[in-house]
Amino acid sequence: MEFSYIEKIGNGLFKMKKHDKMNVDALIVGTQRIVDSLRKDKTLWQLKNVASLPGIVKNAVLMPDAHEGYGFPIGGVAAFDAKDGIVSPGGIGYDINCGVRLLLTPLSKEELMDKRNEIVEELFKNIPTGVGEEGKLRLSVDELEEVVSSGIDWAIEKGYAWKEDKERIEEYGRMKADASKVSSRAKQRGKGQLGTLGAGNHFLEVQVIEKIFDERAGAFGLEKGKVVVMIHTGSRGFGHQIASDYVREFMPIARKLNLYMPDPELVYLPLKHEKAQDYLKAMASAVNFAFVNRQMITYWARESFSRVFGSSVGDEMHLVYDVAHNIAKIEEHEVNGKKRKLIVHRKGATRAFPAGREELPSLYRHVGQPVLIPGSMGTASYVLVGMPKGLNVSFGTTCHGAGRVMSRRAAIRSFRGEVLVKQLKEKGILVKPKTWRVAAEEAPQAYKDVDEVAKSVELAGISRIVARLKPLAVIKG
Repeated sequence: MEFSYIEKIGNGLFKMKKHDKMNVDALIVGTQRIVDSLRKDKTLWQLKNVASLPGIVKNAVLMPDAHEGYGFPIGGVAAFDAKDGIVSPGGIGYDINCGVRLLLTPLSKEELMDKRNEIVEELFKNIPTGVGEEGKLRLSVDELEEVVSSGIDWAIEKGYAWKEDKERIEEYGRMKADASKVSSRAKQRGKGQLGTLGAGNHFLEVQVIEKIFDERAGAFGLEKGKVVVMIHTGSRGFGHQIASDYVREFMPIARKLNLYMPDPELVYLPLKHEKAQDYLKAMASAVNFAFVNRQMITYWARESFSRVFGSSVGDEMHLVYDVAHNIAKIEEHEVNGKKRKLIVHRKGATRAFPAGREELPSLYRHVGQPVLIPGSMGTASYVLVGMPKGLNVSFGTTCHGAGRVMSRRAAIRSFRGEVLVKQLKEKGILVKPKTWRVAAEEAPQAYKDVDEVAKSVELAGISRIVARLKPLAVIKG
């Protein structure tokens, strides 16, 4: 039914007109083919529900990699007043601060290929992967609390991060957190998982910069033919438990307050409520955990490259940037000609600020924020840059990856992991999965066409393609 209210309003941009109980219109970024594909699940119904939330500002927004999620669609963006608005855990997601970082190496493709098998084995041995896998660090609860309070500063102090890394991480690797707002169950789950890749769509991928599209690549340190390392993971069981705890705690309060909910999975509370503030402090704890988690993997990746290629290689593996996908943040945006402080929910969506935004580090402020868009294990990934139009269309937000079109169960029924790995090797991509099952779950065919996703956000003018990255080796949990 929602399709009858959708109209094209520009290149790569559609609008779902306000209807039923929607408080605002909803914008959809994508090509006609991508929009048509949204008929297959509840994504558009969930988008309509988000647009029906009280106090939503301007528009609800859907990215081209969107698909059905918990309450909010994955690939959804929504903003509310930072003082009188609401917060919804479903609008951030269960894997809080699932995100991506990109490391440069000084290696050429040819240099990498000479020792590709060796570096894959070293990375697989050095970086814990898989469902429920624990890390090499054994933290006490007190030490975990220090990690989530200090964020990347903890890693710098312990020698796991370079000072320059901090400048190249969203939020500089630290949000204001309060570990006392995190349950003991979440802490028990988290204290053994720092520095672990996890499973599912999380990965470490060795890639080559296949093509440069924009001169901003130079500012990001990207050069055709050079090898890079992409890391995709989040807050593991720690963040998942925090989300579960607060969804459960929000529900009776929301019912007692008689709050309108188009879907129980969209449970929310007014920002002024004490429990909402507790959630934001706990969320920030998971955000900081995820930043440090990716940093630990970076530390061991640098160590692995040093062992295989020599210490000079590891010492030259500089961080390009680290972006968060599942997060809520207070930001200033222009609405109806006036600047307002908003709490922006991004779920499966990436902040993509243009040049000039003060939130960006000084080394990128003159060109705009690097945006990292992973594909599937058999397809390209992209580096984008935020553009000014994105501030008006999507609160400075763009896509976060390819986006699934097939459930994990359907993928397992349709593909054999060992066959996929063999086929990818024949295409020049070496895949090292923890299990054949995870290889089947992550079949490239289970995802949208990442090339079309990237094309969509460029067509809409919210970000621009800077570089295309081709996978050479993939480690899957």
